[in-house]
Amino acid sequence: MVIKMEGDRQILEETGVDEYASAVRAALETRAPAIPHTRTEPDSGGVDAQEYSASYHSAASHLSACCHGGAKMAVLAYSLGKREINQYFSIKNAKLLSLAAVILLTVFHTVSRYYGGGDTCEWLLSSGRYLGGNVWQPYGCMMHRYKGSEVKTCLAEKRVAFVGDSRIRQLFYSFIQIINPALKEDGKKHENIPFEDKSSSVNVDFLWYAEVNNSLKERLVSWTEGPSVKPDILIIGAATWSIKLRGGSSEALQQYRANLTAISSSLERLAEYGEVYWVLQDPVHEEGLSESRKMITNEQLELYNEAALDVLNSSKKNGKGRVRFLGALRQAAMETISQSADGLHLPESTRNVGAMILLNAVCNRVLRPVDGSCCQSLPAPSLLQKLTACVFLGSALVLLVLHVLGHNRHPKSRPPPSDVESGEEKKPAVSGALSHMAPFQAVCKMGLIMAYFYLCDRADVFMKEQKFYTHSTFFIPLIYMFVLGVFYSENSKEAKFLNREQTDEWKGWMQLVILIYHISGASAVIMHCGNEVLVAAYLFQTGYGHFSFFWLKGDFGLYRVCQVLFRLNFLVIVLCLVMDRPYQFYYFVPLVTFWFVVIYATMASWPQILQKKANGSGMWHMGILVKLLGLLLFICFFAYSQGLFESIFSVWPISKLFELNGSIHEWWFRWKLDRFAIIHGMLFAFVYLVLQKCQVLSEGKGEPLFSIRISNVLLFISVVSFTTYSIWASSCRNKTECNEMHPYISVLQILAFVLIRNIPGYARSLYSSFFAWFGKISLELFICQYHIWLAADTKGILVLIPGSPSLNIIVSTFIFVCVAHEISLITNDLAQVAIPKDWGALLKRLLAAGVFVLALLVFRSDEGLRRAGKTD
Repeated sequence: MVIKMEGDRQILEETGVDEYASAVRAALETRAPAIPHTRTEPDSGGVDAQEYSASYHSAASHLSACCHGGAKMAVLAYSLGKREINQYFSIKNAKLLSLAAVILLTVFHTVSRYYGGGDTCEWLLSSGRYLGGNVWQPYGCMMHRYKGSEVKTCLAEKRVAFVGDSRIRQLFYSFIQIINPALKEDGKKHENIPFEDKSSSVNVDFLWYAEVNNSLKERLVSWTEGPSVKPDILIIGAATWSIKLRGGSSEALQQYRANLTAISSSLERLAEYGEVYWVLQDPVHEEGLSESRKMITNEQLELYNEAALDVLNSSKKNGKGRVRFLGALRQAAMETISQSADGLHLPESTRNVGAMILLNAVCNRVLRPVDGSCCQSLPAPSLLQKLTACVFLGSALVLLVLHVLGHNRHPKSRPPPSDVESGEEKKPAVSGALSHMAPFQAVCKMGLIMAYFYLCDRADVFMKEQKFYTHSTFFIPLIYMFVLGVFYSENSKEAKFLNREQTDEWKGWMQLVILIYHISGASAVIMHCGNEVLVAAYLFQTGYGHFSFFWLKGDFGLYRVCQVLFRLNFLVIVLCLVMDRPYQFYYFVPLVTFWFVVIYATMASWPQILQKKANGSGMWHMGILVKLLGLLLFICFFAYSQGLFESIFSVWPISKLFELNGSIHEWWFRWKLDRFAIIHGMLFAFVYLVLQKCQVLSEGKGEPLFSIRISNVLLFISVVSFTTYSIWASSCRNKTECNEMHPYISVLQILAFVLIRNIPGYARSLYSSFFAWFGKISLELFICQYHIWLAADTKGILVLIPGSPSLNIIVSTFIFVCVAHEISLITNDLAQVAIPKDWGALLKRLLAAGVFVLALLVFRSDEGLRRAGKTD
C-alpha cells in the first residue's frame, strides 16, 4: 500500500482507513469478548451488552479523536488485540487449564517421589546449587540457618565427633563457631581438639586420623565394643594423605578400599546407635597446589569417592545402620575451590555451607523449624483436620445423592460479591435463587481446593525452596506488571472521586506489589516501610468505604454486618481448620475484621448521624466530628497502655483469636502499627462527602477536581509530599524508628497518591481493568499466597516445576490466581445461603455459628495443652 501526505492527513490509496475501520468493526461485532474486570457471568467470562457497547464506543471515540491514519490503525490494532486475548482466554478456560495442570503435576511429583526417591535428607546431603552470593539451596527442600542457641538446644547432652584430616578439621571449626561465634582456630595441627559448651552439655571433638588405616579401625572398634563413650553423631572422611604419601598409586587405592571394607561394619554399628556421615572428598584447585601436593588431582579424588560409595553402600541398609554421605559440600566446592588459598582447603564460606547442611540433617527433625523442610517428617493430621475432611466428603456424598435424585437445577446467575474491604457494594444484574445443589457444589469445590492447599504445604508431594532476593527478581516483575496495567487501560464509567473502578485498580496494583515483595524475598533486603504503607492504604480504604456506606445509606442492619464478616472470614476459618493454623496467623483478616467492628460501633451508636439528618442542621456535622474525636481518644488510650491492651485480649476466648505462638504481642504490634489508618480514611470520607454536597468539587469527565489554581497547588504539594516520604522510607534503616514514625506519616503518602490520581480530570476518567480485576480478589490473593504460591507458611517458595525457576513461577502463579478467583465466587455463593435475610433465621444461624466457634476454641485449647504435654 502506498501512502501519501495531504496536509496533516494520511490517506490509504489502495485500502483506505475507513475501509480498514469497517473491517475491524465487523470483526469486533462478530466476537463475544471477555473483558477481565467484568463479572456478570463469572464462569463464562462474558460481558453484558451494555458494557460491551460502552467498550466498543470507547474504542470508537479513540479512533475518531485521531486525525492521523497511522494512529487510527494503531488504536484499532490495540483494541482488537485486547479483545482477541480476552476472547480466547476466558477465566473459565483458565480454570480448566489450571485444574489439568494441578492433576498432572500432582501425579508427576507423586510418581517421582515413589520411584525416584523422596527422602529430603538425601536431597539435602547430596545436591543443590548456589542461589547467589553464599546462599546454598538444597535440591527440593529448604535449609534453615541455625543460630547458636538453637544448636545448643538440639545437641544438648550429646557428643559429636569429627574424625579425619585437615579438611575435616576445617569443617569442625565451622561447626563449633555456630555454637560459639567468638571461637577462633588456634593453629593446632595433627592432634585432637576438644570442645565443650558447659551451659548445654554439648561435646564436640575433633580426632586427627589422616588416613583410613588400622589406627582408625581401632578407634571405631573401641566405640563399638569397648568401654569408650560412643558419639551420638560421627562425621568422618579421609583420602588426601593416602594419595599424597603414596604418590597416587593404584596400590594405594586398592589398600584404601580394603581398609574401608575393614571399618564398614564398625561404622554401621555406630549408625545403629546414632548418626554417621561420610564426607566425600571435595575437589582441589590443581593450579594452586604446592609441589608436594601436585599428585592430589581431581581424578584421583573421584576414584577414592567411588571406592567409598561402593564399599559403604554395599549393605543397602535403610534407616538405622546406614551410613549417609555428605556430597553436597563437594558440589558447592566445585564452584568456589578456585578461591582457595592453597588449592586444597575450602574457602570459609563454603565450609560454613557444609556445617549448616550437617546441622539441618541432624536438628531439623528435632526442632522442626518452619523454614527447614529438609529431613523433616510431617506430623499426622490432627483430629480437627480429619473432621474437616469428613465434612467435605459428606458434602460430596450429599451432592451425589441429590444428583441421582434429579435435583440438578442450576442457579440463574452468580451475583458479584460486594467489596468487603472498602464497604462498596454492587447490585447483581440478574437475581435468582440458588438451587438445592448449589451450596453442596460450592462446599465440594472448596474441599477440592483445600486438598490442593494441603498437598502444597502440609504433605510431602511438592518441593519447596527458600527465597533469595536480587534486584532483577523484584524490579523486572514490577515493570511487567505496570506495562500490562497500562495496556489494559480503559475509560471508566464515571469520573467521580475514588470511583469503584479506581478503588479496585488501587487495591489490585497494591496487592500485586505486595505479592512480588513477598516472593522475591525483598523483605530481607529492602526496608519494609513501602510494604507497610500499602497495608495502611488498604485500611484507609476500609475506613473510607464503610464510613461512606453508613453515612449515605444508614443501613446498620444485622444482615449486612453478617455478610461482611462472613466474606472477610470464611476462607481464613476454613484454612485454620485445614492447615492447623491459628486465626492470628492470617493477621490481615483479624485486623480488617476488628476495624470494621469498630467503624460499625462508632457509626451505629447513639446518636446515629446520617447525611440526611446532617443536611437539616450543621450541628450534626459537629456531632460526627465528636464521634471521630472519641474514636481517636480511644485509639490513643490503648496505644499508650500496652499492659491494659494485652490484658483485655488475653482473656479467654478472645485470646484464642488473637494469640500467635501463645503470645498476644504480634496482634499488639499489628494493631499499633496502623492504628490511625482507619480514622484517617473515615475523616477523609467525611470531608469529601461534605465538599461534594456543598458542590465545591467538579467531578465531570475531563474536569479538574477544583479550580485550575487550587488544583495546581494541591498537585504540587502532593508530588512534594509523595517524593519526600519515598526518600525517607528508602533511607530509613532502623526498623524500630520506622515503625514508630509510620502511624503518623503514612497518611501523607496515601493522601498524596489519592490527590495525584484524582485531581486531574483525565486521570479520573481512566482506569486499568487489569489491576481492577485483581483488586476484586485482592483479599483472596493475600490469604492464598500463604500456602499455594509461597510455601512453609510464607517462609519459602512452592516448587511445581523443578529445575526451572522462571517457568515454575509462571505456572504456580497461574494456578494461584485461578484458585483465588474461584474461592471469591464460592464465598459469594455460600454467603447467600449462610446469611439469610429473614431475621429469625439469621438469629438461629448466628447462635449456631457462636456455638461452633466456641466449641472450636475449646477444642483447640485442649489440643494445645496435649501438644504442650507431649513436648515437655
